[in-house]
Amino acid sequence: MATTAKKDYYEILGVKKSASAEEIRKAFRKLARKYHPDVNPGDKSAEEKFKSLSEANDVLSDPKKRKVYDQVGFYSDNIDPATAEAYARGGGTGGFGGGGAPGGFSGGGSSAQGVPFDFGGFDFSDLVDNAGRGRRTGGGGGFKDIFSGIFGGGRGTPATEVGPEAGSDLEYQVNVPFWTAIRGGVMKLNITRQDVCATCHGQGYIQAPGTCPECNGTGQITQTGGRMKFNVQCPRCQGTGKNISTCPTCHGDGTVSRTEPLEVRIKAGTRDGQRIRLAGKGNAGAHGGPAGDLYVIIRIEEHPLFRRDGDDIYLTVPVSVAEAGLGAKIEVPTIDGRALLKIPPGTQPGQKLRLREKGVPSATKDGARGDEIVEIAVAVPMPRDERTKELLKELAKLNPDDPRVELWKKV
Repeated sequence: MATTAKKDYYEILGVKKSASAEEIRKAFRKLARKYHPDVNPGDKSAEEKFKSLSEANDVLSDPKKRKVYDQVGFYSDNIDPATAEAYARGGGTGGFGGGGAPGGFSGGGSSAQGVPFDFGGFDFSDLVDNAGRGRRTGGGGGFKDIFSGIFGGGRGTPATEVGPEAGSDLEYQVNVPFWTAIRGGVMKLNITRQDVCATCHGQGYIQAPGTCPECNGTGQITQTGGRMKFNVQCPRCQGTGKNISTCPTCHGDGTVSRTEPLEVRIKAGTRDGQRIRLAGKGNAGAHGGPAGDLYVIIRIEEHPLFRRDGDDIYLTVPVSVAEAGLGAKIEVPTIDGRALLKIPPGTQPGQKLRLREKGVPSATKDGARGDEIVEIAVAVPMPRDERTKELLKELAKLNPDDPRVELWKKV
């Protein structure tokens, strides 16, 4: 009897069959970060590994799907839980390690319900393969078609259309120059995303004239197992009756990885950490579904003088002892150029003075603008001659108060 290699989802995720849902989730997240296509651009093996991880996680993270998988040895949307359970009761050992047919059907004898079925010599391989391909091309489930006849009396079901699926969103982090974030501008990026396959237009298969050469357009073929015959869905056309084959470009995925240039407009006043949404620029959808969105996360580069906090600008400006003591009007830099700042008499080191509306224009409120906060640093002169020393001594005599009085009161 021909057999089909089964995927061990537990082995793919590197967990035991008894693993909890949390252990499965952690294992998938760890491996997904390692093999994600965005982390390994152009690496086909990493892309295939990521697909296998996603497939394994999709089944094992869903309790109902996992139960079917453990009972039958593989999973298809077309295998209902009742069929899988009846199969297990009929002699299937479930999971991996079962003898005979996939999932452990015995080669002959009676089921647990007393009905004699002989499966000796029957080839299940096409049905197992079809379970994985059915979703992509709109086919039904051959495995369910067979056993619905055994347990429910049916003779097979027609192919079902798979509905459109939306594409996933993407996130890109972009370093934006300080002045571009303040004044606005355009950033040019190269974005790697899943795009619709131009060969098959996202269908995953291509169609040639005529009907399917295997089923002659009926969508079903007859297979024999021992003394029984079954009408099952055609594995070549997935029950459509059309002359179709897997797309050679995308290998049935319907999408291909593509890097394309993209311009992102940065609005004046954009803040650090802001997310810019570009609708429809994420990964392409499947079966005609809409594309996801692209989210550009802004990271603003630092400036050697100005420090930005929201829409406010901070900087430190040195003043002389005379300017701090007597007061003065000095020029200070702003993001618009020079501006006059009034230093009050007796200004202390570390004191902050405000220049209103000299900050960053708001990106959310028209006409609004932040302030510039100037921190004062007093530059103490070095007494390089006797005259300077005499003046400093005279200043000390005129101001005998101890500046550390308040400090000692707090000790």
